[in-house]
Amino acid sequence: MNNTELVWFKSSYSGSSGDSCVEVATAPVTVHVRDSKVEQGPQLALSPASWASFVSYAGQA
Repeated sequence: MNNTELVWFKSSYSGSSGDSCVEVATAPVTVHVRDSKVEQGPQLALSPASWASFVSYAGQA
């Protein structure tokens, strides 16, 4: 999927202070993650199962 076709939104897991903003975009078989302050920077593409495992783990921190 072309990066320009992704619809990004701020993750509900981002801090409200604005200094740690994670954006997420979903596609049929991947969940894309990037730093909102560096939109053209690197991003991760994860399987939905991997994303769910990460969110479950991060929520415990």
